[in-house]
Amino acid sequence: MAYDDNNVFALILAGKIPTNKLYEDEYAIAFKDLHPKAPVHVLVIPKGKYMNFSDFTSNAKPEEVAGFFKAVGKVAEQLGVVEDGYRLIMNTGNNGGQEVPHLHVHIVAGKKLPV
Repeated sequence: MAYDDNNVFALILAGKIPTNKLYEDEYAIAFKDLHPKAPVHVLVIPKGKYMNFSDFTSNAKPEEVAGFFKAVGKVAEQLGVVEDGYRLIMNTGNNGGQEVPHLHVHIVAGKKLPV
């Protein structure tokens, strides 16, 4: 399966769909989820064309992998959720609940989350 250049995150990265970026560096951008599941619900996406976690870990350069995960940590710090705790969610594939075919991490926080 090939990467879909018309998925919503690809369009955001291309500047064709506006978003209020909370964070950006050379590896990733972060923005609020349109349908939040908690008081804090932010998405972090890599700038590369990676469909899911398996694609990313198989094909990204080591500096992209490290840069992306460091960006996730920086966003959590920026959001002020580190001390109270937060959840990272990364859905992969149809059975994993992935809705957009571009790798993304959900940072969910701001309340006690069910197990």
